[in-house]
Amino acid sequence: MRFAVRPRALRAILSAAWLAAGTLACAAQSVPVEITSTPIRRFDASGAIEFGALRFLGGLVLTSPAPDFGGISGMSIDPDGAGFLAVTDHGYWLKARIGTQDGRPTGISDAFMAPMLGKNRQPLAKSGRRDVESLTRTPSGYAVGIERKQEIWLFPDDAPLTTAGRPLVTGAPLAALGSNEGIEALIAPPDGTPAALVAIAEQSPTDPATLPGFLFRSLDRATLAGTFSIARDDEFSATDAAISDDGMVYLLERRFDLMRGVAMRIRRFPLSEVKPGAQIVGETLITANRAASIDNMEAIGLSRDEEGRLIITLLSDDNFSMLQRTLLLRFAVLR
Repeated sequence: MRFAVRPRALRAILSAAWLAAGTLACAAQSVPVEITSTPIRRFDASGAIEFGALRFLGGLVLTSPAPDFGGISGMSIDPDGAGFLAVTDHGYWLKARIGTQDGRPTGISDAFMAPMLGKNRQPLAKSGRRDVESLTRTPSGYAVGIERKQEIWLFPDDAPLTTAGRPLVTGAPLAALGSNEGIEALIAPPDGTPAALVAIAEQSPTDPATLPGFLFRSLDRATLAGTFSIARDDEFSATDAAISDDGMVYLLERRFDLMRGVAMRIRRFPLSEVKPGAQIVGETLITANRAASIDNMEAIGLSRDEEGRLIITLLSDDNFSMLQRTLLLRFAVLR
């Protein structure tokens, strides 16, 4: 549904209503969110739909009067590609469903937001843990990476919007990461091989040619099982990753500088390559710059459609800026 600009008074009423609902967060921990969608018909000016190994299925520009909507930085999507859970830079959960028609995303429904809870069921943001950058579903619940604090937390439940989390990884080795270069990607291999939890940092504080990776043995009391690295080039940094059901890791990357603007890239490599001491390069599936319908793409999810095709869903982090947008993009993997 195309977004229609509302009168200022109505916007104020809607925002005030959402804020009032938010005051109940400590009791209900979840409030409904209105999200409107503007379709993205073409990925770039050429009108092409195939980009190497990927086919563009469509996209949406997402907007909401909710003051904490935006800043989406990680996601976990249901196997059917409809329901998803996301985390934001303000330390909030976003749970919703994606509507589709003939594979094309058409809108967002059943959207709810809630503050992420920590000790004594207080919002994580109150303890300075608001910059949540990564999310993955594990057999023990949901794991999230918190930048600047350089921690990984576990929310041990299938209902994270109402569940308090606990620290899983703190201190070394993540403490050595740069303040704004923390864990951007988390994946949980389904059989626990090569580790229960795999973490990838945005970039290395000491080596501009690598993306650091960490392997953790357990989701009960995480201990380091080893490290690995992914080759970094052209100033692209990691922003998220996901594992497909055929054992491939899909890595989402972003580059930004004032001269070239924003760009995104997706690489993939076998999960079997992830092991202590590994140096991974991977295969580039797509690189897109500001000439395409992209923004600060920070979240990736994988699912299968009714035809059995692997579907990539991307979400962007608008940094709560008037100059950026929250985008949802969808691609089918052709080979």
